[in-house]
Amino acid sequence: MPNRLAHETSPYLLQHADNPVDWWPWSAEAFEEARKRNVPVLLSIGYSSCHWCHVMAHESFEDQETAEYLNAHYVSVKVDREERPDVDAVYMEAVQAATGHGGWPMTVFLTADAEPFYFGTYFPPAPRQGMPSFRQVLQGVRQAWEERRDEVTEVAGKIVRDLAGREISYGDAQTPGEQELAQALLALTREYDPQRGGFGGAPKFPPSMVLEFLLRHHARTGAEGALQMAADTCERMARGGIYDQLGGGFARYSVDRDWVVPHFEKMLYDNALLCRVYAHLWRVTGSELARRVALETADFMVRELRTGEGGFASALDADSDDGTGKHVEGAYYVWTPAQLREVLGEQDAELAARYFGVTEEGTFEHGRSVLQLPLQDGLFDAEKITSIRERLLAARSERPAPGRDDKVVAAWNGLAIAALAETGAYFDRPDLVEAAQATADLLVRLHLDEQARLTRTSKDGHAGANAGVLEDYADVAEGFLALASVTGEGVWLEFAGFLLDHVLARFTDPETGAMFDTAADAERLIRRPQDPTDNAAPSGWTAAAGALLSYAAHTGSAPHRTAAERALGVVKALGPRVPRFIGWGLAVAEAVLDGPREVAIVGPSLDDKSTRTLHRTALLGTAPGAVVAVGAPDGDEFPLLSDRPLVGGEPAAYVCRNFTCDAPTTEVERLRAVLSD
Repeated sequence: MPNRLAHETSPYLLQHADNPVDWWPWSAEAFEEARKRNVPVLLSIGYSSCHWCHVMAHESFEDQETAEYLNAHYVSVKVDREERPDVDAVYMEAVQAATGHGGWPMTVFLTADAEPFYFGTYFPPAPRQGMPSFRQVLQGVRQAWEERRDEVTEVAGKIVRDLAGREISYGDAQTPGEQELAQALLALTREYDPQRGGFGGAPKFPPSMVLEFLLRHHARTGAEGALQMAADTCERMARGGIYDQLGGGFARYSVDRDWVVPHFEKMLYDNALLCRVYAHLWRVTGSELARRVALETADFMVRELRTGEGGFASALDADSDDGTGKHVEGAYYVWTPAQLREVLGEQDAELAARYFGVTEEGTFEHGRSVLQLPLQDGLFDAEKITSIRERLLAARSERPAPGRDDKVVAAWNGLAIAALAETGAYFDRPDLVEAAQATADLLVRLHLDEQARLTRTSKDGHAGANAGVLEDYADVAEGFLALASVTGEGVWLEFAGFLLDHVLARFTDPETGAMFDTAADAERLIRRPQDPTDNAAPSGWTAAAGALLSYAAHTGSAPHRTAAERALGVVKALGPRVPRFIGWGLAVAEAVLDGPREVAIVGPSLDDKSTRTLHRTALLGTAPGAVVAVGAPDGDEFPLLSDRPLVGGEPAAYVCRNFTCDAPTTEVERLRAVLSD
C-alpha cells in the first residue's frame, strides 16, 4: 500500500511511494508526530538521478524488516534536494562540519525540533569497509535516544549554535578590482592541468563558471593564457567520454582526470551552462568544434529534456536496463567491439573503434568502452563518420532509455532560456529561440503568482508547493534578460525587474548587502542558508549580482547597481583564494570593470535587414556582460532606446558605458570594433 509520498509531485519522492517505510514529506506534521510519539526523526535526502540513493533504497528502504524497525522507532522524512535546496543546504552544512565530507544520499537524525545530532551519507545493509550497517546505526541511535537523551539534546543544541556562529566573511562590500582578478587568474593557473585541461585531479567536474570568467577576462584584458586555458579545457571535455559523442550533451562529471569515464547522469544545469560556454567560445575564436558542441548540446536539451508543457526536465539517470532486466550505470551509452560489428559490419566497426577509442579490453567496466574522440594522426572520411554516428545513434535509441526526472526547476530552466536564446541567435536557429520563449512563457504562466513570487518546481503542468529560493529568482531573471536582448521584447526585461525587486526586498541584508538563499518570509529552518560559492551551478548570491548588474545597465537603476556591487564584496574576499568555487562571481566582476557596455540598436523594424545585421553584431560582441536593446527609435520597449533616433535615416547603434557614449554608427565593422575593444 502506498505511503504518504504518493501525493507528492517530485519524481524522487514518488520513487519511494511504494516503500514499506512509512515515509513523510518534509512538513510540520511530521515533526509534530515525532513529538507526540517521543521518537527521533530520520531525515533522508537525495535526488532522482543519484546512483547511491537508488542503491540504499533498494538495500534498506525496500527491505520489509528494516522498514518495520524504522516505522516502530522513528518518524521517517524523505526530501528531494532539488525541490528543497534550503533544507538540503542547512543539513549538508551540519554533515560536513561534523564529518568533514558530505554527499547523497544524506542521512541525518533529528530531534522533534529539527535539530540534528547524528549524521551520515550512504549506509550499507551489512558492515562494510569500516562502515556500520544501516541497522546498526538505527539501533545505536535508538539506544542513545532512549538511554542518554540529555546527551543527545545537548549535542543537538551545540550543533545548532555552532552553525549559527559560522558567519561568512563578506569582504568590504566593494567589487573586486584589477588586482583581485589578476590574483584569481594566477591561482587558477596554478591549479590548471595543462596535459588534460580542467582544474585539479579526479573526479573532474566541468568548470563552466570558471570558463566564463576566463573568456571575459581575455575579452577585457587580452590575456592569451586565460583564453588558452578555456579553449583547451573545452576541447578536452568535448573529445572525452564526459561528452556524448553520439547524442550530444554532457554527463555530470568524469571519474578520472582525463575526462574518459563519466558519471553518466545528465543534468539540465550542466548542459545549459556548457551550451552557453561553447557558444561564447565560438564567439571569440570561431572554433568549429565549439560551434558543433554548442548546437549539439542545445539540440540534446530540446530533444531529450523538453517536457510536453514547454519546460525542461531536471535530469536523465545514470543507470538503465542493460537488456537483461538489471539496472547498470552507463548501460545506455557504452559499447563493445562486438556491438559495433553487429550494427556496422566488420569494416565500418573497425573504423568506428579507431575513431571513438573502443578497445577489446574496454575503457569502462566488463570490456565496454565509453565513446570519445582521442587525439590521433591521420584523417577520417567525414561522410563515413557521419553515417557511422547516425547508425550507432539509431541502434542506441533501441536500448532501454535511462529514466528522466520530469520536474521543471525554475532556476535551471532560467539557465536553459539564456543558453538557447543566445545559441539560437548566434547560429541563426530561430527554433532554439522559440524553445527559450516557450520555456519563459511556462515559467510566467505556471511558476509566477500575481505578486511575481516564484514557485521552485512544477511537474506535468502543476506547480509544486515549494517557494522559490534566491537561485530561482536570479537565474530566471538572467534568462529573461538574455531573451530580452535576443528578441527585442521588452516584456522580458519587465519580468526580470519584478523578480529582482524580490531579490532586493526579501533576499538581501540591507545592512551588509549580503544575500540569503531563502526569503525573509520563508519557512524558518534551524539556520537561514547562505552560501556565495558556486557548486554545480552559479550560487544564488553571484547569479543575483549578475542579473542585478545587467538590469541596472538596461534601466540606469542606481539601487540595482549598488546592490550588485555590494554583493560582489564576497568575491573580493574569496576570488583570489578559491577562484574555482566562485567563477560566476569573478565573471560578473569582469563585467563591472568593463562597464558593462550598454548597446542600443534602432531601426524601422526587426525585419529590416540592416537592423538585423547590427543587432546580430551587437549580440556577438565579446565585451563582458554587455546588454543589448533593439527596437524602433524612441521605442518604449527598452529604456536604452529613449532619445535614440536613426542616423541619416539609417538604422544605427549606440554604445555607452560609465555614463559616456561613443558617437552612433551605422557601420557594422565600426560596431564590431567598439564591442571588442
